[in-house]
Amino acid sequence: MSFKDRPYRPCVGIALFNANGHIFVGERIDTPGAWQMPQGGIDEGEDLETAAFRELAEEAGTDKAEVLRVSESTTRYDLPPRLRNKLWNGMYRGQEQHWIAMRFLGSDSDIDIQAFDPPEFRSWQWVAFEDTLDLIVPFKRDTYRQVIEFFKDLP
Repeated sequence: MSFKDRPYRPCVGIALFNANGHIFVGERIDTPGAWQMPQGGIDEGEDLETAAFRELAEEAGTDKAEVLRVSESTTRYDLPPRLRNKLWNGMYRGQEQHWIAMRFLGSDSDIDIQAFDPPEFRSWQWVAFEDTLDLIVPFKRDTYRQVIEFFKDLP
């Protein structure tokens, strides 16, 4: 099957806002310098909110959050050539993401990026929403521009 014929992997992404209106981002453990918001595949039978809370717990070590909004549309990105056959056994051309904005209800001490094995992130920080564009890998920047547009009126 050619790359263009591969399906997109169904995925959920989480824009987690703290009380100051900043966004949680983690630095990928497998790619130093590459930061992203929590995200991951939607398991068989999961609805978006269930998947989002599971991914948040797996990647940030907490589910202390409330849903603010689910985006009305999805985003898609294609994997760059160097990753096409490495990720997901080469089954997908990229991800189609449903985005959920959440408000973090805990304190920073509730975040534990080492809570699940293997961990996804090596470090984490709160950043201004628009600053995520400077941290994200280039092939996901258009997606993040759309996410900022989806949720620009929040916190």
